[in-house]
Amino acid sequence: MERTCGLLTLKNEPVPLKSVSVELSVQGFVADVSSTLQYENQESSPVEAVFVFPMESDSAVYRFQAQIGGVLIEAEVREKQEARDEYDDAVSSGQQAFLLEESDESSDVFRLSVGSLPPGQSASVSLSYVTELAVQEDGALRFCLPGVLNPRYTPAGGMSMTASAPAAPGGFVPYSLSLSANIRSPSGIDTVQSNCPLDPLEHLTEDKTEAKVNLSPGHKFDRDVELLVYYKNAHQPTTILEAGLPSATPGSLMADAVAMLSFYPEFPVAVLSSLSSCGEFIFLVDRSGSMDCPMSTGTREMQRIKSARDTLLLLLKSLPLGCYFNIYGFGSTFESFFPDSVEYTQETMDSAVEKVKTMEADLGGTEILEPLKEIYRKPCRDGHPRQLFVFTDGEVGNTKEVTDLVKINALSHRCFTFGIGEGASSSLIKGMAREGSGHPQFITGTDRMQPKVMQSLRFALQPAVHDISVKWDLPPAVNVSPLSPPLKVLFQGQRALLYVQLTGQCDSGAAGSVNLQYTLSDTSVKNELKFSFKPDKDTGLTIHRLGARTLIRSLEGEERAKEGEEEKKALKKKVIELSTQSGVSCSHTAFIGVNKDSKEPVQGPLQRRNIPRARMGFRAMPQMAMCAPLCSAGGFRVIQQIPMMLTCLSRADEPPIPKVFCAMAPSAPAKEVAEPEEDPMLQLISLQRANGSWDLDQKLASVLGKTEEEIASKMPGEVPNNELWATVLALLWLYGFKLDSKDEWQFLSMKAVSWIKGHKGLSVTQCMQVGNTLLGCQVEPQTLGL
Repeated sequence: MERTCGLLTLKNEPVPLKSVSVELSVQGFVADVSSTLQYENQESSPVEAVFVFPMESDSAVYRFQAQIGGVLIEAEVREKQEARDEYDDAVSSGQQAFLLEESDESSDVFRLSVGSLPPGQSASVSLSYVTELAVQEDGALRFCLPGVLNPRYTPAGGMSMTASAPAAPGGFVPYSLSLSANIRSPSGIDTVQSNCPLDPLEHLTEDKTEAKVNLSPGHKFDRDVELLVYYKNAHQPTTILEAGLPSATPGSLMADAVAMLSFYPEFPVAVLSSLSSCGEFIFLVDRSGSMDCPMSTGTREMQRIKSARDTLLLLLKSLPLGCYFNIYGFGSTFESFFPDSVEYTQETMDSAVEKVKTMEADLGGTEILEPLKEIYRKPCRDGHPRQLFVFTDGEVGNTKEVTDLVKINALSHRCFTFGIGEGASSSLIKGMAREGSGHPQFITGTDRMQPKVMQSLRFALQPAVHDISVKWDLPPAVNVSPLSPPLKVLFQGQRALLYVQLTGQCDSGAAGSVNLQYTLSDTSVKNELKFSFKPDKDTGLTIHRLGARTLIRSLEGEERAKEGEEEKKALKKKVIELSTQSGVSCSHTAFIGVNKDSKEPVQGPLQRRNIPRARMGFRAMPQMAMCAPLCSAGGFRVIQQIPMMLTCLSRADEPPIPKVFCAMAPSAPAKEVAEPEEDPMLQLISLQRANGSWDLDQKLASVLGKTEEEIASKMPGEVPNNELWATVLALLWLYGFKLDSKDEWQFLSMKAVSWIKGHKGLSVTQCMQVGNTLLGCQVEPQTLGL
């Protein structure tokens, strides 16, 4: 039997990519990343290696270079079609060429083409980019190096760059990853955590303001690599001023100074405690086949759809009485629990909970556009601001079309998004939240979805900020031009970033200030930030590149929104000029490099090799969209069948795959796996009534570890009814045994306390003393707010 040695694709083709090495430099909450890819052609013919890979959507790619045969080739940013033509001409004539381009559909997918790599030749390709680090709910700063590229589902007639990216055979990625990170922060570095094994953190200075950490050796790039950086007192308002480039064209962005301002709004305590009791809450849940996969590569990880069901249960119990709500599920079709949003009552909550229990990942592909259109077609309710919560694994191809739709409807709602599992599109999750004045969250690895969802619910229930303005106090000769779009939303403790271009001259010792002003619950709030005009010398051109990327993304959105061709052309021209001047690529440009020093053209027929990627998604035949059930046992209402083109990930010579399965599933026959025991906290939450109370029954007694008779016999005589006694015990159990999960149950606890306070004459102290003794805990009345 003939066998082929070396690294192979699904079609037994040798893989020319051997390794990826990443150098990460973190300064404060900005990261500069340099990735180097080592290629080697071990075939007898020249090859063209094509590598489609994910990248954080907020990244600004500013450098692309290659080294081959001792020659360093520095790529340039050109208009995209011009760059493609030059690449094709070079490769067809036997020249060595390199092309890096952003996907037309989504800003978080790139394609790297290495053309005419001769037999036996090695090449080193490097790309550099800068990105901001997102603030997490626990104060950490998150850096993600995406390693998983799932196929993006595209409506019929569309094209997707991810379609050409093959899955790694058996989930095994045939190239290694090394990563080293240098971290600097004036506030001191506490610790660094990761979902991948790390070497011990090494502090390089006594004050712990500089440190380094490495990914443990031998890592295969088969998952997203996530670093969580914890600083001491990090989240303080700051300004970074960066001088312009002397050699740049006068008057251009790169020639002038650029400032980055970061605000951390602190709302008054009285405002934070006054949560709204009204609103229309719409939950849009991904029920495509890929939601049946685990949250991460671990075989024992919870399924995404199971995590979504648990989270919906928590949300349904946490909503305030008097609000309105509805739940939609989407895939190749979409369904809603109710024809229109309904008032939150015991009856509607019970109905929704029963339907949530039957939700499965059974609706085919991932088409989110049509359900969004249906939601936006529904009129909003007076006095009930619409809050849209979107849960998806982000395998969407028409990302820009989706985010543009959210932007068009931005004035009618706020949009909170949750990317579930590795490979979720950062462009989709961040873009929808940004255009919808909401907040994005990513749930990967061992993350619990519930704390992050509850943080977003807290944002949704807090009073909205109005009349946001930025006022400048600058030296007379200095003018400011914003690079960021106007701030539309502010959340307590969440960073708000602004990039501005400063023109004119002033002494480096001069000072300026900026005031962020807004109205919150009829209260005018002002946050002042003072800064010096002395440029920061440690940032290089990082702030300029991030500012350029911010302005480019904004202009690209304006271009898509225009209807007139002349207006579109003018904006496209402006974007291309800004991209080429700043050296930051965009959807209209690409990096192109050609080895013009090569004396002899590469001989022989060129073989194309698509580099495989890790995938967390599923494989499906295109016909699968037709097989999605038109209705389910939960009594859902099917609204519309959506035309769909699914990416076929199976090999052409394989027989049709009759059902969906996860890419990382073992090939051996599956063994029976026992259903995990239900979380007792979720059991307790599921028993709460819409008004915040609990009934005294055997189910509650079982969670509390007692019998119903035992609990009833200990009820103090002055307690007027069983429901009060049961509610006090449920709260005591949560505070006594699940305090570390308070972020998840704080809202349903507030409802319970409010319900108890509505009953006059109850001796709370005596009631709690008896309850503490019964349950074996020690909780004070003031802890519960009683």
